[in-house]
Amino acid sequence: MDKSQNASYQAGEAKGQAQEKAGNMADKASNAAQSAKESCQEAGQQMKDKAQGACDAVKDKVGANK
Repeated sequence: MDKSQNASYQAGEAKGQAQEKAGNMADKASNAAQSAKESCQEAGQQMKDKAQGACDAVKDKVGANK
């Protein structure tokens, strides 16, 4: 390989490595977003359950749950 071929090869290697790193970062970001979405859904479900429980407790107190 002469110098220009070697430089071209190294540039191609660097580009490939940069693309791989970018792809890995995108995967990590996607996984983090999915985890956050699931956490929010779980928290929302827990809040909904607690609110439903509170409503039922109030209904029981006032006798509306019959």
